[in-house]
Amino acid sequence: MRNGRGDRITVALMLGVPAALVLGLVWLPALATVVLSFTRWDGIGGLETIEWIGVQNYVDAFTIYPPFGPALSNNLIWLVVLFTVPTVLGMFLAVLLDRQLRGGALYQSIFYMPVVLSLALIGFIWQLIYSRDQGLLNAFLAFAADAPPVDWFGNPDLNLYAVLVAAGWRHTGYIMLLYLAGLKAVDPTLREAAAIDGAGPVRTFTSVVFPALLPINLVVVVVTVIDALRAFDIVWVINRGRNGLELISALVTQNVIGEASRVGFGSALAVVMLLISVVFIVVYVATMLRGARR
Repeated sequence: MRNGRGDRITVALMLGVPAALVLGLVWLPALATVVLSFTRWDGIGGLETIEWIGVQNYVDAFTIYPPFGPALSNNLIWLVVLFTVPTVLGMFLAVLLDRQLRGGALYQSIFYMPVVLSLALIGFIWQLIYSRDQGLLNAFLAFAADAPPVDWFGNPDLNLYAVLVAAGWRHTGYIMLLYLAGLKAVDPTLREAAAIDGAGPVRTFTSVVFPALLPINLVVVVVTVIDALRAFDIVWVINRGRNGLELISALVTQNVIGEASRVGFGSALAVVMLLISVVFIVVYVATMLRGARR
């Protein structure tokens, strides 16, 4: 059956409009950011005020910009913590819920609830928990152990880990949902074959089920890396990414729209984030394509 002119127009619109939006809202701004990273520009004057300075912004970021080192270290800590605690906990919860526990739908809704909240809103919620004078946590510690109040968000030695608890609360539900969807898609005959061979639940999961979850594992890795790099809302709500909560994303915002108004330098920091993300995305895409060819 031949497609009519109207069908071709419909297909062209369905493909062209999303492609144009992605090109205009993602790729062109990303390309502009890369170009601006090699310039010095305050963003106030016209394009004629842009000064080409080559890789000087990158050199300055790694050599003479004091917040960059702590921000890079904090992003790495953020990534490690998300991998080691919320990701493992989310996988554990998914395995439990996959066993058809009584009230599983209710538990799943409770664990997933933080995922639908923005990180900014989560920051406000946990400020009520961590508040030095009126927070629930300090009130509990004072009641249970007569402990003095702790300034969880004000202490630069504690605030990063306090914020990570809040971010991990949200990340756990997301990872749980990903693994739960993956577990539902695993062929039941794999578990049956393992049981016939005498494998217990733990051996079945580690030797049979977990390897079958390779696509989900790759998605979890990419999602966790991207979440660790783009973490911004929650630290900006708390103290604008200062006093121990320096992150690369916060530095980008401070330089691009802050008082300094260094668009070129902020763009260079954004490109550093982009390059780190691209490494994991390329690994993910290459692995998925290799699996599809097989």
